[in-house]
Order: sequence, then structure tokens, then C-alpha cells
Amino acid sequence: MTVTIARRLALSVVVLVIVCAITFVIFFAVPGKPAELIAGKYATPQTVALIEKRLGLDQPKPLQFLRFITHAARGDWGFSYVSQQPVLPTILVAFPKTLSLTLGALVIWILLGVPVGILSALKPGSVWDRMAMVGALVGISMPAYWIGLLFLRLFADLLGWFPLGDYEEIARAGVSGWAHHLALPWVTLALLYAGWYARMTRAQMLDVARLDYVRTAYAKGLSRRAVVGRHILRNALLPLVTMLGMDVAYLLGGAVLTESVFGIPGIGGLAWRAIRMRDLPMVMGTVLFAAVFIVLANLIVDLIYCALDPRIQADA
Repeated sequence: MTVTIARRLALSVVVLVIVCAITFVIFFAVPGKPAELIAGKYATPQTVALIEKRLGLDQPKPLQFLRFITHAARGDWGFSYVSQQPVLPTILVAFPKTLSLTLGALVIWILLGVPVGILSALKPGSVWDRMAMVGALVGISMPAYWIGLLFLRLFADLLGWFPLGDYEEIARAGVSGWAHHLALPWVTLALLYAGWYARMTRAQMLDVARLDYVRTAYAKGLSRRAVVGRHILRNALLPLVTMLGMDVAYLLGGAVLTESVFGIPGIGGLAWRAIRMRDLPMVMGTVLFAAVFIVLANLIVDLIYCALDPRIQADA
């Protein structure tokens, strides 16, 4: 197991370098110069040249990339071209806001999606099954920004059940106030994922239920509860673990639409503004930050796989 983890970590470093390289190439493939955007619309070529020299943008591109990688390995992710603030501390300030949004939505979509999928799999073709799958399809199909705006209009504006305020107000509201402020963003984000998890849980359980060892378990006289719990659900969870790890890692890199609709100044909004302003250090920083979570999620998923199915550890 130790050797496997070490090998995965070494591969992860390579993946992070490749992700940074691709982001770097794409950034400079877009027409226009960052220095021109920083200098303003009516800046002279001399001013643009001075800004490029100050930011190191006049140096060869491979040298710029190598400098970023070597500094990033030491924890120095550079300074924002726009705000002149250090990139990593800025990201770390925004991260708790994205983390609050992600974890709250995670709890809701797991508690909603997985039980619905289990009940549908236990009663395939029933009225409940059809209604649940239609509801899941509706949840998957609705865009996040549309759901968010609808919830804001109905529950916050017209009914006044939930407050409208910025994150600074949320931070001062205490635990109950924090949950009250973030309830709408949580539900908005959770609805998009609960449908996927319900459908995936149902499909996986039905597939596992057709396998020979499940029929053998019934033939041995095991109760339905024992067969479902020990054999069907346990093995059906493996694809869900993969989905969960990737979804959480992706959202920790920023839920752009939900954060924008509800005015949550998280990593998603930070990355979006950096792209618009061609703020290379901030773009590279947010991409690298999100990539780190995705790499860690892959590693954690592998470890959970080994816990759920020891045969995987033996194969590794």
C-alpha cells in the first residue's frame, strides 16, 4: 500500500506540471497582451513595454513557465497583476467560502439522491420509481443560475424566508445564521447533483442485483435486507465513490454559477475575474489549486476502493 501511494503521489506531481503547462499555453494563445489590459485602453506602447518588463512578461515563455513552477514548488505563487496581492493568500481567503458552499450542498445531495436511488432500485417500474426518475431528470436539466434566481425571487424576495446579504454578513451571523444564509445556495447546488446520484445509484444496484453471486446469496437463504446491504449496495457504491470524489474536488475549485448568483466571493468568482482580466498568476493559481484537489480526490478514492473491495488492493 505504501509503495502504491508513493507511486500515485509521484504521478500526481507530473499531472500538476502538465496541467499548469496546458493552462500557460492556452493563456498566451488568446489574442491580446495582459500588459495592454492592465495599462488601459489609451496607454502608449512605452507604458505597455514598461509593464511587461516589471511583470517579467518580456522574457521567453519557457523561462516564465519554469520560473512559475520553481516558485510554486516553494509556496510562492506570485502576485496578481490586477490587485498586486499575493496569489496563494488570496486564494486561501476565498477557499472557506467555497468550502462552506460545497460541504453543505454535499450533505443535501447525498441524503437526497442516494436514498431515492436505493428505493427506486428496490421497486423498479413502480409509480415511485417513475416519479423519482422524472424528478431526477428535471433536477439534472435545470441550469444552476436559473434555479438560483428562481429561489432568490420566490423564497428571499417575495416570501422573505431567507435573507439577502453578502458573505461578510454571513460570517457574523453565527452557526444558525450561517446555515440560514447559505440554505438557498446549498439547495441550488445540491439539486443539480442529487438527480445524478439517484440515477447512478439505481442503475448500479440493478446491475449488481443481476450478478450470479447475488442469486447465490439468495439461494443460501440470506434475507433480502442482508443481500442488499452486504452484497448489492456495497458493490454498487464503488462508482458512486468515484463520482463523489471528482464532484467534490471539482466544486472545491469553484462553483462559478452558484457563487455568482448568490454573491459568494469564492474561488469560482476569483478565477472568472482573473480570466476576464488576463491575470496570469491568479489564473495559474486557481487552476493549480483546483488540480491539487482533483489529484488528492483520485488518491482518496483509490484508498476507499481498497477499503470497500480488498481485491483492488491486491491487484495494485
